[in-house]
Amino acid sequence: MTRPSSARCILVTGASTGIGRAAVLALLAEGFHVFAGVRDEGAAARLRAAAPPGAAARLETVELDVTRAGQIAAVASRLQQAVGEQGLWGLFNNAGISVNGPIEHLSVDGLRRQLEVNLVGQVAVTQALIPLLRRARGRIVSTGSVAGFIAAPGLGPYAMSKHAMEAFSDSLRRELHPWGIEVSLLEPGAIATEIWQKGIDDADALEREWPPEVIEQYGPLIRALRKAAADSARRASPAERVARDVVHAFTASRPRTRYRMGRDSGIQRWISRLPDRWADALLRKALRL
Repeated sequence: MTRPSSARCILVTGASTGIGRAAVLALLAEGFHVFAGVRDEGAAARLRAAAPPGAAARLETVELDVTRAGQIAAVASRLQQAVGEQGLWGLFNNAGISVNGPIEHLSVDGLRRQLEVNLVGQVAVTQALIPLLRRARGRIVSTGSVAGFIAAPGLGPYAMSKHAMEAFSDSLRRELHPWGIEVSLLEPGAIATEIWQKGIDDADALEREWPPEVIEQYGPLIRALRKAAADSARRASPAERVARDVVHAFTASRPRTRYRMGRDSGIQRWISRLPDRWADALLRKALRL
């Protein structure tokens, strides 16, 4: 495996679609050598086809499911061979899923899956790569969410995982400071990705699968979530907006510890700072509950 000696290397997890894909393309355009973690060869082929002209030699796709220890170890070994003593410049923790529904009727297996992908998997990948990042005094960037500081009804599992990412990023930043490793967290609002259609599909599935008595209890919430997902999709900022901040986090001499983007990010942060009862009332009003 070879690469230009001048090209700094970055691993991007969850690179198949959305923010991850946009970040890969933006980083390639900036001259980085990017290792893009994908789940299957179809996604890898689509990503290679989208690479900017002349950048194909600096894009390597790797099979990476962040919940599988064997794949993490294989990617870490491949990166070790690629970067050598120069070390790894960057890790972009972006893999993620969203599990929706009220907590009373939440599948515990679904919750485990949510936390395994959005939290435990991110920790596992980061642990495996810190030695390589230490050599380069590199950067770690992770995808959080406005759900990391405000938990909407019906989105509890996702919010749990993103609240945990806030703590993960803060602790990691303070622990790695002695080695000059910078740690940043993205806190996007509504971004144009597949997550919104999944929210609509999840709402449809819950209404099909739940017994009538549960529909009577939570039907209004599920319908509100379906409408909120559709509204968010319409007003969402493009994934390329997030990619610009990813590039800044990997190139600035002093990257920010947090990057907030998306048209609704500011209002969500403002709501999170209100007294709890006020925030509760505003969320109910917004969802018409």
